[in-house]
Amino acid sequence: MRTLGNILWIVFGGGLVLAAEYVLGGILLCLTVIGIPFGYQSIRLGLVALFPFGAQIREHSGDKTSLQLIMNILWLFTAGLVIALTHLFFALLCFVTVIGIPFAKQHMKLANLGLMPFGKEIH
Repeated sequence: MRTLGNILWIVFGGGLVLAAEYVLGGILLCLTVIGIPFGYQSIRLGLVALFPFGAQIREHSGDKTSLQLIMNILWLFTAGLVIALTHLFFALLCFVTVIGIPFAKQHMKLANLGLMPFGKEIH
């Protein structure tokens, strides 16, 4: 079922476009030394955006560090809020139809990850 959901996500849910945008943005961020951690998170978002069905997002089992908090705050105000609101908008559009409800759930998962990605594990 995950495979079918991922195929439908790529074809109808815009997964390929989302993943390409995240990965391209991540590569551009990695060109600067300061942007490498943010680029890495963007590439991780791109991989989840390509195959969201079956991906589980959990809080990191270790201790929260002040660096994660600072990085999440910087991410939130530079990209996270826009990413989360965009996924929320698309989730609402998908939720209107019965067929789009599974896609809406995946957009909500991506919005949660996109809001504050530091300190979260993807399985």
